[in-house]
Amino acid sequence: MRHRIRAGVAVTALLLTTLAAAPPAAAATNPYTTAPVPGSLGRYHVSAVYVAGVSSGGYMATQLQVAYSARIAGTAVFAAGPYYCAQNNVAQALNGCGNNISPTYLSNLEAYTRLWASYGWIDPVRNLSGKPVYIAHGSNDTSVKQSVNDDLATYFRDFGASVRYDTATPAGHAWVTPYGPVACASTASPYLNACGTDPQRDLLGKLFGTVAGPNTGPLRGTLVRFGQSAYAVNGSAPGLSMDASGFAYVPASCAAGQSCRLLVALHGCVQGYGAVGTAFLDRANLNQYADTNNTIVLYPQAAASGVNPNGCWDWWGYLGATNYPIKGGAQLETIMNMVRQLGG
Repeated sequence: MRHRIRAGVAVTALLLTTLAAAPPAAAATNPYTTAPVPGSLGRYHVSAVYVAGVSSGGYMATQLQVAYSARIAGTAVFAAGPYYCAQNNVAQALNGCGNNISPTYLSNLEAYTRLWASYGWIDPVRNLSGKPVYIAHGSNDTSVKQSVNDDLATYFRDFGASVRYDTATPAGHAWVTPYGPVACASTASPYLNACGTDPQRDLLGKLFGTVAGPNTGPLRGTLVRFGQSAYAVNGSAPGLSMDASGFAYVPASCAAGQSCRLLVALHGCVQGYGAVGTAFLDRANLNQYADTNNTIVLYPQAAASGVNPNGCWDWWGYLGATNYPIKGGAQLETIMNMVRQLGG
């Protein structure tokens, strides 16, 4: 156990470490936040499901996409590597999936993907063909090296996905957003960086095909705070290193019965509710687009624990099970239970 805790600290220190207090940034002021209200996940008319994430959330987004490619219609990833990169090995997570001291062994990862699909552990790989995928890597990100992100782009392209890959932004290790309080090139809490760009327009345009401009006035939807244990495969979200609470932003149009998309948005390490409060929910620039594009945004929450002190998503096997990246994996299946409840 002591070895696993030390390993968890090392991996999370690599992937999202607070290097310094966030310096002032020329970010857009975001007065259009909404306070969460207690409630439960309703059921809506969901037409398609998409996933997006940053860092450990990017790894989890790819796990969801690959395992459930028949159901997940597209993926957006900031700062993460290819599917099953860690191969249930902490040393590989550190040296091959954050740093590039070791290779990602991409051909092996693709072979595992095909093999597991043949077993039925994940959906058939043919479903990945034509899927829209948006990938971004900041040129000042030294936590996940660009070669690792390159291999994620290659992985999806090798399975026929339609990939847009943005490497032009000088961001640190972060989710880039117009409302970020952190300077573009920095890597600092809450890992929401302002770079004078709007990647959410680009990623949603890639995923959806077309995207309406964001709501620039007060938000019209409801941010629901719900209990995650109701969807946990073991009945206890904290037992899976997940927060007791998750969140979902539901636009008024979706609540009124219109057909809506569902986007699962996954924070990175030390970026969940227990670490930074509602910063990711408020500043990710997704609710603004959700209002004008009939899109529900689900924000599952990981949480710190003894084996996961920085509240990362499980992409290297810290919960002790080898099935973390396939159907039935504890966190993956818990998130999918939320998706099913919402109508996805």
